Amino acid sequence: MHITTALPTLILTAGLLAGCTQGAMPTGRTVAAAPTTRMTTEQVAAATAVTRAPAPRPAARATPAQLDTTTPEQRAAAAQPAQAAEVRLGTTIASLGNPSEGGFWIKTPLVKERGLGRIVDPATGKSAKVDLIPLDGPASGGSQVSLPALQLLGVSLTDLPTIEVYRS
Repeated sequence: MHITTALPTLILTAGLLAGCTQGAMPTGRTVAAAPTTRMTTEQVAAATAVTRAPAPRPAARATPAQLDTTTPEQRAAAAQPAQAAEVRLGTTIASLGNPSEGGFWIKTPLVKERGLGRIVDPATGKSAKVDLIPLDGPASGGSQVSLPALQLLGVSLTDLPTIEVYRS
């Protein structure tokens, strides 16, 4: 810090300390107040300013349509009907995962290794083919689902639906 930028702070501090030391001392002596210098509002603001980085723009300002980078072909492929060789892994509470991660996926504690699968909303019967991605936690824990997959299921992005998870 340069002397020129520290000087207003030092003057302000000296003035405040001088005001605290006026009055009788334990020995009975009094101390005269140090002369104070009045600072302008701009000088006080400059002396006490805290430098901050600008706040990041929240991703919440973007619409779901702007965040969904999947193509119509990808959506059509994800909407294909179930395969005969699927294995039901269980049910999970689904929430919206990171909306900036594109594609059709579910991060779930129901799987221990990556693979292909399908998720189904039992309330509507709608399904989506997804990449199965392991998520640390107990099997009873919730799962994170991609924005396009939730949209394909017709689920509100703020809901916490119970969905069924299958491995292909």
